[in-house]
Amino acid sequence: MAIIITDECINCGACEPECPNNAIYEGGVEWAIADGTSVKDAYTLMNGDVTEADAKHTPISDDVYYISPDKCTECQGCHEEPQCAAGCPVDCCIPDEMYRETVEVLLEKKARLHL
Repeated sequence: MAIIITDECINCGACEPECPNNAIYEGGVEWAIADGTSVKDAYTLMNGDVTEADAKHTPISDDVYYISPDKCTECQGCHEEPQCAAGCPVDCCIPDEMYRETVEVLLEKKARLHL
């Protein structure tokens, strides 16, 4: 499952540079699949919508850092644990119950993001 940043976030930014998929954004910043990945063309999001890789999407949060679930792989295939959670000083990076994914699905997502 993807990781979510809770409202307890203190906006320190420690999580953002740790993400191998560039899935973490500062509150209010638009996100795109192409940011920090090798995706160049159309990409199918988790909800089935197709988007261009460089298309900008509405921020998930305006107030605190957030993680795009379409890019989060829980660091599968890169690290032994989610690096955002490992580096968070206030433990606000937790599993997102809305997005339950198996390790196999997370590894497949990683492969699609990093061609």
